[in-house]
Amino acid sequence: MKPTAFEFRRASTVEEAVEQLVELGDDAKLLAGGQSLIAMMNFRLVRPSALVDINGISDLQYLEPDGEGLKIGALTPHRWVELMEDPDILEGFSVLKRAARWVGHYPIRTRGTFGGSIAHADPSAEWCMLALLLDAEIVAVGPAGERVIPASDFFHGFFMTDLQPDEMLLEVRFPRPTAHAALQEFSRRAGDFAIVAAAVALDIRDGACDSARVVLGGVADVPLRIEQAEKVLEGADVEPEVFREAGREAAKAIDPPSDVHGSAEYRRDLAAVLVERALREAAGNDG
Repeated sequence: MKPTAFEFRRASTVEEAVEQLVELGDDAKLLAGGQSLIAMMNFRLVRPSALVDINGISDLQYLEPDGEGLKIGALTPHRWVELMEDPDILEGFSVLKRAARWVGHYPIRTRGTFGGSIAHADPSAEWCMLALLLDAEIVAVGPAGERVIPASDFFHGFFMTDLQPDEMLLEVRFPRPTAHAALQEFSRRAGDFAIVAAAVALDIRDGACDSARVVLGGVADVPLRIEQAEKVLEGADVEPEVFREAGREAAKAIDPPSDVHGSAEYRRDLAAVLVERALREAAGNDG
């Protein structure tokens, strides 16, 4: 199939893009990497009345330190994250570089954008999970100006976010480094979206876990914080049996769907294994 007819525009500045979204109405869409949008248009799952191409806004391509944190421009390709080597950026954020290998195939990582993935809001997408895990802030702009949305408030459901039709995503801010973090996932084929994915972050002191965050993807319509698993970890020694118990608690806490990719029981089993694996990886990392 091919997309239905649509109007095509280009914007060379953020201001111009917002003006065109306002002019074209609620059914207009922004076109960045297009790796998800164009496929959905070809299947007529979405039928925008107009596309506004924002690829010419090069000011939105960057990976920069932001105090002790990190900010990533909306049009930054996935591949830039995968290749980042600057020690000032990597320190405390190496989980982003390591997670990039899970993002699609090489052409997708080359063409697709960081902000596009966040705005698309697939609940198993790596950047969406890590945004929630690391307390990211999403900066959006519209006719009323800029606003900052915590990742915990940004994802509303499958492909649904807090962005308004006349707003565009500018950047994603990660406010603080996390030395011990990891992401693990399982898919049928390399490059496919994960059936289940697990992301974890640990604060380790003197061999014990001071605090923990556990996020699962592919088990609900948004990435999920799993507080039951976090409670197992907090205050416990960093050891394999604790990680296994956290995985078991994560599996108990979720009510995943059944579909052609796997049953709910299968997803629970995957969740337990992937949480344990991610915790083992995170405990062994130092940056």
